[in-house]
Amino acid sequence: MTMDKALAPARSNHPPALVFGAGAVIGILGGMIGLGGAEFRLPLLIGLFGFAALSAVILNKAMSLVVVLVALPARLAAVSASDVAAHWPAAVNLLAGSLLGAWAGATWAVRMRSSTLYKVLAALMVLMAAALLATHTATLGTLALPLWAQVPIGVLAGFGIGVVAAVMGVAGGELLIPTIVLLFAVGIRTAGSLSLLVSLPTMLVAFARYSRDGSFAVLGTNRRFTLVMIAGSITGAVLGGLLLGVFPDLVLIPALAVILLVSAVKLARHD
Repeated sequence: MTMDKALAPARSNHPPALVFGAGAVIGILGGMIGLGGAEFRLPLLIGLFGFAALSAVILNKAMSLVVVLVALPARLAAVSASDVAAHWPAAVNLLAGSLLGAWAGATWAVRMRSSTLYKVLAALMVLMAAALLATHTATLGTLALPLWAQVPIGVLAGFGIGVVAAVMGVAGGELLIPTIVLLFAVGIRTAGSLSLLVSLPTMLVAFARYSRDGSFAVLGTNRRFTLVMIAGSITGAVLGGLLLGVFPDLVLIPALAVILLVSAVKLARHD
């Protein structure tokens, strides 16, 4: 662990109401577009609550893991088990790369200087904004690749998604869903359920790797903060789900993309 990470603020003393409210806002934003919202939570952990980059990523990963565990039963109930099971080769294909990517991404994150990690996070925020726009404003087709090409491309895509998810502390659904649709010709509803089945073990691998670093202690130091924000995130996600479709995508998605881009600029300028 480098010195700049060790000197980072380790504990948040912000009022629980603020923490819960911030989590709720993130949950609402994610719920309105059918995602967990972790990509919006990360800049708040850094900008509003003052956590250093690696600490924020670890906290974000822990919160994302709980939110995914809560969302999984409801999501699977919305799509029949037979539909999901019929596409198990796609999940296995992506997992073959994403598990390795998660371990590699977490390893790189703990070894980076904070100044470098801030810039990497900023670049990934731009990637998430582009993925958000592509997924929600464009019609996703399929690549119709032969099996001999589909399998290695799926592994490579999974690896890249695993890296991004580990470095940002997110579930990776923003990237997994369009990848599943494009590579494996799966309907977007079923792709959403498959993405959770891929992201959960991927997140557990990244979490296990982070647990080996001294910065993982931020979770124990901020146990109450984490639990309060998780409660806010879940509450907000439920409210956001109820608001799904209330705001037209042509207004909502560009606005959320702008939020990500502004966050990227701020992270890039962070010392």
